[in-house]
Amino acid sequence: MSNDSTKSIDAGLRTAIDKSVSNPVMFFFTSGAVWLAVSVLLGVFTSVKFHTPSFMECFGGLTTGRAYAAHINVLVYGWCFQAAFGTIIWLMSRLTRKEFKSSATVLVAGHLWNVCVGLSLVGILIGKSTGVPWMEFPKFSWVIFLILYLFIAVPVFTQFRVRQGGHVYISQWYLLAALFLFPWIYGTANIFVHVIEGSAVMAAAVASWYKFALIFLFFLPIAFSAAYYIAPKVTGRPVYSYNLALLGFWALVAIGPWMGMQELVGAPIPAFLPYVGATATILFFLPAITVGLNILMTIKGHETLAKQSPALRFTTAGTFGLLALGGFAIWLNLPSVMKGTQFTITGYGFEMLALYGVFSMLIFGAIYFIVPRVTQREWLAPGFIRLHFNISVYAVIAIVIGSILFGILLPGVAQEQFSASWKSSANANLASDWFNTVTWLCALIANVFFCFHLALMWARLGRHSKHPTLLVDHHGGSAHGADGKVQNI
Repeated sequence: MSNDSTKSIDAGLRTAIDKSVSNPVMFFFTSGAVWLAVSVLLGVFTSVKFHTPSFMECFGGLTTGRAYAAHINVLVYGWCFQAAFGTIIWLMSRLTRKEFKSSATVLVAGHLWNVCVGLSLVGILIGKSTGVPWMEFPKFSWVIFLILYLFIAVPVFTQFRVRQGGHVYISQWYLLAALFLFPWIYGTANIFVHVIEGSAVMAAAVASWYKFALIFLFFLPIAFSAAYYIAPKVTGRPVYSYNLALLGFWALVAIGPWMGMQELVGAPIPAFLPYVGATATILFFLPAITVGLNILMTIKGHETLAKQSPALRFTTAGTFGLLALGGFAIWLNLPSVMKGTQFTITGYGFEMLALYGVFSMLIFGAIYFIVPRVTQREWLAPGFIRLHFNISVYAVIAIVIGSILFGILLPGVAQEQFSASWKSSANANLASDWFNTVTWLCALIANVFFCFHLALMWARLGRHSKHPTLLVDHHGGSAHGADGKVQNI
């Protein structure tokens, strides 16, 4: 068979695969983007309430505690999970080279997932929260989410079982690990908190473990799988080092289950648990530097493409965010630093850096790569993409400055001044609270444009083309164009 015939067959297969996953992928991406905008709006509201408690005090359902819980849970279950589902379905289908046969089942599960998120959000706002961090949704929701997850995950496992060829790509390693580990993480945490009800202290310990396990064993592996797919595809070269990729994978799987309880230093739990968690979190630097350098070395020499390709631009930014996350994982868990962060928003900043600065940035890159292929349309407005990228980067930097650095340097230091009143140390939080308001306002602007742009693409309003949207044209004309290395991917 000639080379041209082979390329034609491959192109036809890719088109058929993209068509088979189009509806569930676009549904998850678009509904997730809507929830992201809602979460960021709640983040703005919460940050304002921190420094201006009287703001909209007439609305009893929007107290600081309820708004904060709604902000976090909508971000996690509304945006992060659905963005992850869309990415998993498309990547697994492309990598197995098989059409997806369970779109209807997954779509029904996706609609019910959104209904459950909406009802659970209302539950928090009317005071039915469980009060357990990251598990504040009413108790009824966790069983429903777990069942719906199975209806989404099982077809993906089936897709892997019927794959063509025996080779398993590094992206598939991460996807399969995330899919296998989530039921264990989610089921264990909810059973020990909601079914086997023990002391409130141990519930807090389980919740702390759950947060970090969810981030580092589910969300980040999916983001890494997207980065390992997009960087080679856009640059037209293989992953820099497959051995390095496997080292990063196994290091994350080995370290991830031990992270989390460092937040409870000084709490009435076994003293070794927080320090085991701190040690494991410090060791996260190993998979962070391994994955980060592997992606950047794959991109090296093709920096021009990162300026042109929205997918590669977001992937590069998310990779730098990963390196920053690995650095903060070391610094924030040093004994001399940990004692000054217990009653600050530093932990919140670290979590937001992971969810927004790493996971979301890498997933944004995946979305800008995937959507034109499943819709067979170019993105309508490269200017919207540039705006989304630039403001998102500013928001991530502001998260680092306002939540992590200010949290340590201002209230963290003030709390160590034992001669001063607690009120004075609490007032030191005001600077970071104001900074966070600006941060989430920036993120809100960026994600309103992103959500609107994505909805237009779902409506098939983009220009029909087989080429990806680029932000820079070699010929100095329209921003829609493609060079030889980016076409046909």
